[in-house]
Amino acid sequence: MSVPKTMKALVSYGKGEYRLEENYPTPTCGPDDVIIKTEACGICAGDLKCKGEAAMFWGDDVQPSWVKPPFIPGHEFYGIVAAVGENIKGVAIGDRVTADQIAPCGECRFCTTGKYWMCEPHGIFGFQAANNGGMAEYVRYPKYSVIHKVPKDLPMGAALMIEPYGCAKHAVDRANIQSDDVVVIAGSGTLGLGMITYAHMRNPAKLIVLDMIESRLEKAKEFGADIVMNPGKEDVIARVKELTGGYGCDVYINATGYPPAVVTGLTMIRKLGRYVEFSVFSEATTVDWSIIGDRKELDVLGAHLSPYCFPFVIENIANGNLKTSGMVTKSFPLDKWEEAFDYAGGKHGDIKVAITF
Repeated sequence: MSVPKTMKALVSYGKGEYRLEENYPTPTCGPDDVIIKTEACGICAGDLKCKGEAAMFWGDDVQPSWVKPPFIPGHEFYGIVAAVGENIKGVAIGDRVTADQIAPCGECRFCTTGKYWMCEPHGIFGFQAANNGGMAEYVRYPKYSVIHKVPKDLPMGAALMIEPYGCAKHAVDRANIQSDDVVVIAGSGTLGLGMITYAHMRNPAKLIVLDMIESRLEKAKEFGADIVMNPGKEDVIARVKELTGGYGCDVYINATGYPPAVVTGLTMIRKLGRYVEFSVFSEATTVDWSIIGDRKELDVLGAHLSPYCFPFVIENIANGNLKTSGMVTKSFPLDKWEEAFDYAGGKHGDIKVAITF
């Protein structure tokens, strides 16, 4: 498969400065690299918040920026191998592949002890010039990329769920759900729905889902939720406590990126409960930390990316155990990226929007 010298790509040159380039340099294939021709790339809430200049990405007085322009956005992507370096084994031209979002260095203390997803230099596809993402015709996977083969017959709408469902699985695994647990998942967007369909496989005593959008609550029920609640229409804290004899839920997983959902979770969870945070916030969140320590002695757990999750996710998406029907609601060519980003914000009722090539 021949690789052209230039390609079409969406490029971020700085805060809010995104431009479609018709003749951007195609990545070259070094001895340890894999080049793929992109088939499709999902638009994540993180992509939208980065374009919206959220401090989480661009930094502020407290946290440094890890966004390094000029970069090509997009981390939910897959494609066909177009070129392989001479040192590459196990991947061949024509294979259909995807990779973990992290681009590990392979040398830091985290990488050398198997915790590659927390790599100290922390190369991430779709936010840094050295690790361009999938909103381009071609993408380079550098040395140490965690590459996985994707079944040739897996439809686009299912294949695009591999990366977000990998993240969803990791978050749910962090919660260590038991069969007698009452589990609350806040948010039923792409990540939340991935958590719901996987948490359902863990067979908790009750799986409760919170969201402000009724159509997403309907999808949550389809994907395995036992009970759905709209915080805009009822007192969800009171109802969860009523369902649990006044104690509160055992597990609360936040997938909203919405600051009030943090307070809701800390309030409705029982003493000695497990709170898992998997959100990208566009603004600061303030909570009373005495709830965590002195009042409830909670286990508060973060979840980042999708370590060791892709093989399970790919197998169970392919066999139907993890539901993906209706997740990708619209797709656009790269030329219409602005319209795609607009729809990806959810104001038209979409769950996942894709850019296809």
